[in-house]
This record gives sequence, structure tokens and C-alpha cells, in this order.
Amino acid sequence: MSQLFSKQNKEIFWNPLNIDNPVTVQVLGICSALAVTAKLEPAIVMGLSVTVIVAFANVIISLLRKTIPNRIRIIVQLVVVAALVTIVSEILKAFAYDVSVQLSVYVGLIITNCILMGRLEAFAMQNGPWESFLDGIGNGLGYALILVIVGFFRELLGSGCLFGMQVIPQAFYEMGYINNGLMLMPPMALIICACIIWVQRSRTKELQEKE
Repeated sequence: MSQLFSKQNKEIFWNPLNIDNPVTVQVLGICSALAVTAKLEPAIVMGLSVTVIVAFANVIISLLRKTIPNRIRIIVQLVVVAALVTIVSEILKAFAYDVSVQLSVYVGLIITNCILMGRLEAFAMQNGPWESFLDGIGNGLGYALILVIVGFFRELLGSGCLFGMQVIPQAFYEMGYINNGLMLMPPMALIICACIIWVQRSRTKELQEKE
């Protein structure tokens, strides 16, 4: 049991949430961060979907890594990811249809998410199932964390709502407050991501040393 939660395994899980975040440090998955964060709910669903897919894809590829011929490893990885994405897509359509409609084609495009292929190739092909599972969960949650932060500020400042419910009091609007429509446009997601990167690098000594 102690080996399962060793210091190395803890670092595998925690580093993607901070000093090795897939979005703000590895700069992967930026496109979906622009596309699905205009509202908080689809941002959360997309983040959780990617987390589940990365975790299970990592485990499957790790289990198969010694039997996959090197020349077709990318094809095998794509097949595994495509199967998991299809399953997640069908589950969303069955149990969260409205969110599935909001995410539109972006659920299917998880197949092309750089985080997935990056973790499969860089980690799962060289490590055991448990370590690969932790790496997938960590990177998925690190990705989801950034989406949630961006979605929170974009929906709150862009429409005055969270989860479709008005948060900013009506009295503010009566006093002249106006929602910032620019927050609902994709470029603002980049600006918020840039602010997160700036805060993270200014507070994290390890990232400053990498520079």
C-alpha cells in the first residue's frame, strides 16, 4: 500500500495540478479552453470527460504497451481514445443532453486533444498501469481546473450568471452595471489563461527557475 502512494506517485498526481499543468505549463489543450469556457457547466463537463478518458486510456495503453508493435503504436492509441470518447459522448447524450448539445463537436474532438496523445506517448508507454492512472487523473484534473477558472470568470463577468442562474444582483444593473460582452468571445479565454500563467509563475519558484 505504501508503494501505491509513494512520494514519486504523489508527485505524478500533484505536479500536473501545479508546476507541470498541461494547459499553463505544457501549453496543451488550449483550443478547447477557448471553445467551451463561455459557460461554467460545459467547462466542468468537458474537464471531467477529458479526465476520465485520459485516465482510462493511460491504463489501457500501459497494459498493452509491451504487446503493441512500435510501428503501429500511434494507431492503437487513437483507436483506444476514439472508443473511450465514443462511450463518453453517448453517456452525455443519454444523461446530460443539454450540455452535450452545448459542447457540440468538441466532445468528439477530444480525440485530437494534445494532452491525451502526449500522456499516452510520453508516460503510459513507459510506465505501469497504476502510475499511468495517476498521471491521467492528475493531468485531466489539471486541465479541468484551468477550464473551470476560465469558465467561472467568463460566465460571471460576461453574463452575470453561474450555471445559468443570475449571480450579480439586479440592483447593480439598475445602478448602471453592464455585462462585459467581450468576456463571451474566445480571445478573452486566452487573456484569462495568460493571467493565470502570470500568477502561477510569479508564485511558483520552480517555474521561475525553469526560465
